[in-house]
Amino acid sequence: MPKIEVSEKSFFHFLGRKLSDAEMMDIFPVAKAELDGHEDGVLKIELNDTNRPDLWSAAGCARQLKSYWGEGAMYDFFSTEDEVVDNEGREMVVESSAAETGRPFSIGFAAKGHAVTEEDLVSLIQSQEKLCEGYGRKRKAVAVGIYRQNLIHFPVHYQGADPDGTSFVPLGLDEKLTLRQILEKHPKGKEYGAIVADKPKFPYLVDDNGDTLSFPPVINSAASGAVQVGDDELFVEMSGPALKPVLLVAAILACDMADMGFTIQPVKVRFPEPTEFGSEITVPFYFQKPVTCPLGLVEKTLGEKLSADDCIASLKRMGIYAIADEENLYVTVPEYRNDFLHPVDVVEDVMIGHGLGNFVPEAPHDFTIGRLSPAEEFGRKAKLVLVGMGFQEMMYNYLGSRREYTDNMHVDGKDCVFIANPMSENYEVVRPSIIPSLMESESVSGHAAIPHKIFEVGKVCYKDPSENSGTTTRNHLGFSVTDNAVGYNEVSSIVYTLMFFLKKEYTLGEVAEDPRFIPGRCAYILVGGKAVGIFGEIHPQVLESWGVGYPTVACEIDLDLLRQAN
Repeated sequence: MPKIEVSEKSFFHFLGRKLSDAEMMDIFPVAKAELDGHEDGVLKIELNDTNRPDLWSAAGCARQLKSYWGEGAMYDFFSTEDEVVDNEGREMVVESSAAETGRPFSIGFAAKGHAVTEEDLVSLIQSQEKLCEGYGRKRKAVAVGIYRQNLIHFPVHYQGADPDGTSFVPLGLDEKLTLRQILEKHPKGKEYGAIVADKPKFPYLVDDNGDTLSFPPVINSAASGAVQVGDDELFVEMSGPALKPVLLVAAILACDMADMGFTIQPVKVRFPEPTEFGSEITVPFYFQKPVTCPLGLVEKTLGEKLSADDCIASLKRMGIYAIADEENLYVTVPEYRNDFLHPVDVVEDVMIGHGLGNFVPEAPHDFTIGRLSPAEEFGRKAKLVLVGMGFQEMMYNYLGSRREYTDNMHVDGKDCVFIANPMSENYEVVRPSIIPSLMESESVSGHAAIPHKIFEVGKVCYKDPSENSGTTTRNHLGFSVTDNAVGYNEVSSIVYTLMFFLKKEYTLGEVAEDPRFIPGRCAYILVGGKAVGIFGEIHPQVLESWGVGYPTVACEIDLDLLRQAN
């Protein structure tokens, strides 16, 4: 979970009051946070929610607490699709060449009227880093640059530049380097250069005089990109491959800086092609959609009947404006939040705003005796059989990457369930099959003596239009054997033994096409005429993708189907 360290002076300034450690521990859950330490004038705050990046700063955390106390701020500098705030001539032009960088979107806003203090500078840098590293997935999704506005001549231009023919002096060095040399010589280039290294053109930000602002997402220039204590005019720029994430980060930083005392100055951004919000938008830009939540869902989820007025008051304490009729709550999402994916997210804020201590504890009305489910009992039988045949049981994560579950298995992934807002590309897909997990173990086991015989009984998830949710979760068994000369006959005999002890009659069916297996060396397991599993020899291309150097056979069985089949 995200952790921030802030000076108590800065945090209490945002909060407008001082709190003792006991008071902070009592009130921090309102901001989904807890006090992790307090020493030498520094507060260590742990945030318990990864989908609220607006809380990952002293200003954001204080904003949530002040809203709970009825002291929420209003931000009047946001433009919408229907109403545009005057940009006073400040413009930013995204050129068509930016599309060749893989990061076609860049936006920005300006701020003035407040001299940056040492605490402000530390807070801004920390907010920038937390947003870029966490929400921005180590700058792949969002990168942020902060510049000295008084050195910039508008309009600012975002373009794709020749990596070998474009040069400037990067922050932290005193020599001019080309963009490609920055990737090789600058510490930030070595750390983040891989994001753009394979692109024909590199992202480049310059002002109208041709003076370099930065090479996003890598490094600012040593001139305008070196913000110092005392600066009172700043320009903030965000870039990335998608528009909404950069708009959200712009909204969060604009609100944070407004809370610091800056006057936010909107900037008109012109794109070469129309976006979902048009070809011109003025940033900060409000793009969230309203959310409707049935009042019945609030009562059903929380177990307590709250009136519409109670719900509205609770949401107001969370900084959320809402109205209601007899059946529904109609919620206007705050500018700095984009985490309302379902009406139950509204219920959560109603719960926090109402106060957990205000819910009356209630003992369970029914008592049950714990026992194994039929599915668990059946799965344990399968485990015992495989252990008896010399297999070792494994346990794997249920979330993984596209590379693991689709690319390395040479499947199209059309039935995979993808996470809408993953915090990391390593956890963006819900596991659709156990075989990729088994192959991952093999990919790191080349040094171990063969044969390797491993299995897992676990859950998989894939799309299923017949289900209300559009997905289904199933209990599967998967096993694999890796050896010098293992083949179809060996895996077929293991399947035969397994089905014998599970007391299931089966036949084999022809597999027309499955890129995971060698054609003609795999088969479906049919029980009652229905396919309940598949086994065969893993295709050499799949083995090569995983870096497995020995022949491998694998089998996967839907235990739920097998258990219910006659």
